[in-house]
Amino acid sequence: MMKKLPIILITLLLTASAGAQDGKKGWNFGALPTISFDSDLGFQYGALVNLFDYGDGSIFPNYYNMFYVEASHYTKGSSIFRIMYDSDYLIKGIRYTVDLAYLPDLAYDFYGFNGYDAIYNRGWEDINSPDYFNRMFYRTQRKLFRFKNDFAGNIGESKWWWNAGLTIQDFNIADVNYEKLNKGLEPGDPKYIDENLPILYDVYRGAGIISAEEADGGLVTSLKAGVSYDSRDNRACPMKGIWAETGLEVSPSFLGGESTFGKFYLTWRQYFTIRERDLGFAYRLGYQTTVFGEVPFYYQTQLIVSAMRGAYSEGLGGGKTLRGPKRNRVVGEGFVYANAELRWKIVHFNFINQKWYLGTNIFADMGMVTSKIPVDVNDLASYVESHVEGNIEDFYVDGNDRSHIGVGAGLKLAMNENFIISADFGKALNKQDGNIGMYIGLNYIF
Repeated sequence: MMKKLPIILITLLLTASAGAQDGKKGWNFGALPTISFDSDLGFQYGALVNLFDYGDGSIFPNYYNMFYVEASHYTKGSSIFRIMYDSDYLIKGIRYTVDLAYLPDLAYDFYGFNGYDAIYNRGWEDINSPDYFNRMFYRTQRKLFRFKNDFAGNIGESKWWWNAGLTIQDFNIADVNYEKLNKGLEPGDPKYIDENLPILYDVYRGAGIISAEEADGGLVTSLKAGVSYDSRDNRACPMKGIWAETGLEVSPSFLGGESTFGKFYLTWRQYFTIRERDLGFAYRLGYQTTVFGEVPFYYQTQLIVSAMRGAYSEGLGGGKTLRGPKRNRVVGEGFVYANAELRWKIVHFNFINQKWYLGTNIFADMGMVTSKIPVDVNDLASYVESHVEGNIEDFYVDGNDRSHIGVGAGLKLAMNENFIISADFGKALNKQDGNIGMYIGLNYIF
């Protein structure tokens, strides 16, 4: 939770180019060792490399091959070890994206289920609050291994595409690592965590809302099929066109999962040019819901897309979905979300043989639960009263979720239209969602 934003982005951008001054050719290299920040994750340190192959330059700003490699760590306990490759040309006639990642997180956000039904008591995790209880109360430990393959092929000569995917994800869930989080601290220190104090994950598990079978995670192998429409003029920052997708993702238990389930997803993104080259408007509408089966609780945070645009595709809440509201604040069987952005490329310039622009964006984000994860309020109340000595009203109030809204603005620094350094600042409009979020990374969120 941030009350001030005294954040300094220290960025060293190393670039190398093989090509002519007039256009980009051959391989272009972008390396970014940074000190960055995400209010949900903390300060990040590490390194990433982005490689673009423009060939003879005839398709610039599109590319033939793109590689992305990252190894980084956040001070709140999460790490990213990721390799991603994207190409329209490796397999003739097919767009292929492969993502291999290991994502350990010592303090993974867990705020309960069904949006505002799950009460967020911000003072309980704030060591400066008189109501302070445990700074890890809304956290758990999650380690995720992900191997994701996405395929898309053009239907005839149209803008329509078929989509298919195979994803293997291994979730490992546990209590927070008290020994590591308490390293260097002594009992009595405000930041010291008493492992005998419950966290919300323990409450949900103890009340049976999270089953014993699911409590430690599991394997999810999913198959995805759908269609999409893509008329964008550029993938990184479109100025016109539509990018829409819909489909069904199925995870059969015979592929190693704890249960069989299916989810439907629909995403509509549209881009408008207000002033040629410089000023545009973009919006995204999304809907996702369970259509059959029982979904493990650890998979309910996943946001299904045709291809990854970052290390995480989760929500709702946080830098990739609802900026301002806390990460994973909105979790349900089904949900809707919307984002709207005004994007302005303020100035274009050439520097170290590269083409650049500096831009800004003003945005509003919204999301809400449309279908709930089953919660037995009586069982939860009994557990809270007997094990936490609290009132159910402090944890959960059964009702209808409503809009979770964040608003804000951002800055963008782009090299060759594709390598985009991004900083977004979001404000949650309801204190139940948090306060202020700051997110520094790569790319527009859609």
